[in-house]
Amino acid sequence: MAILIHNAQIINEGKSFTGNILIENDTIKKISEEEIDVKASEVIDATGLLLLPGVIDDQVHFREPGLTHKGDIESESAAAVAGGITSFMEMPNTNPQSTTISLLEEKYSKAAEVSPANYSFYIGATNNNIDEILKADPKTICGIKCFMGSSTGNMLVEGEGLETLFKNAQMLVATHCEEESVIRANTEKFRLQYGEDLPMKYHPQIRSREACLLSTQKAVSLAQKYNTRLHVLHLSTADEMQLFECGSLIDKHITAEVCVHHLWFTNDDYDKHGSFIKWNPAVKGFADREALRKALIEGRIDVVATDHAPHTLEEKQNTYFNAPSGGPLVQHSLPAMLEMVKKGIFTYSQVVEKMCHNPALLFQIEKRGFIREGYKADLVLINPAKEWQVQLKNILYKCKWSPFNEQRFSHSVEYTFVNGHKAYSNGKINGTKTGERLVFAR
Repeated sequence: MAILIHNAQIINEGKSFTGNILIENDTIKKISEEEIDVKASEVIDATGLLLLPGVIDDQVHFREPGLTHKGDIESESAAAVAGGITSFMEMPNTNPQSTTISLLEEKYSKAAEVSPANYSFYIGATNNNIDEILKADPKTICGIKCFMGSSTGNMLVEGEGLETLFKNAQMLVATHCEEESVIRANTEKFRLQYGEDLPMKYHPQIRSREACLLSTQKAVSLAQKYNTRLHVLHLSTADEMQLFECGSLIDKHITAEVCVHHLWFTNDDYDKHGSFIKWNPAVKGFADREALRKALIEGRIDVVATDHAPHTLEEKQNTYFNAPSGGPLVQHSLPAMLEMVKKGIFTYSQVVEKMCHNPALLFQIEKRGFIREGYKADLVLINPAKEWQVQLKNILYKCKWSPFNEQRFSHSVEYTFVNGHKAYSNGKINGTKTGERLVFAR
């Protein structure tokens, strides 16, 4: 089967040009600024549309198994594809937690049955599962997730467990960095003062800059001590930027990620959005957001992701201490980033670099993340002049809400191709084919 995308504005590897792309089966067969003379089974006139590589999201929580009242692999991967995300990497804090190879493989089997997007899953670190972690195949598993804060039981890795992990890890360790002792002390202080009626705006004072900085410093220090391949997730403070270097991603042994919500919201938004922007780490101040944007542009931060983590509307409408942290983002992350392009904050090329190219390079994903001949045809066609509004009727998350509710976006996802399959078009998911397990060139 051949699909010809005609006359698209291609954004790829720092360049923008009008061109044509021929897809044969699951592969990009030809890229040309000239007409491609071929008899295709389908021709898409992409005049006026942007063609980007498919987004690779390196941090999502799809809630399966055990928490499927919030979301599941099928529902959330469909929302991801509708948002231009063609590959995702999912976290281990499900029920049961994915801390063994056998439990991990159960997730892979489920995704192979239902996910329209490509997929990979992290194995979770605990204080005592290093033997199991060492069984993980670096070619077929994206990495090790280490909670250095904001988790429970054995998945909150501390002390000797951290030393053992960083010393022995044979592949990338991705960390959630918040110092639990600081958070506990802050929680007790504010609970004594306000009781259960604590306003949401105090969330960034409980999960504070100090908590983030201390934990990130610890992770970086351990990675330097043991030469561990470290990737620090969802940075949220200006203070942490000093710990990361500018420069080419290829030369880095310690890399960093920022999430869309930390680039978009500030603590001034708690009064309006309340628990719907309650994440861990917390959305912090204006100066923090500006520092994160600056660091992304100058290359201290390497990747933009979502930390997509749905909860039900009923759960999120609880009081501060009972409302869980996290929110759904995969359907709206690319439109939000492109809205920031329209506002002059980023460029199209920077968005593509941080959401498509760099995740592929950082995780060494084979033949994805770029528009190149011979690569998998993971592609997104964007209409940059089709305004739309986030509303309940067009939200695909199982939880049926979004922190971007009623937000108007200027860029619309028109088509998403996963391995050459038109997985999303005309506002609908085509689930007749599922995605593939990501393979890593390690």
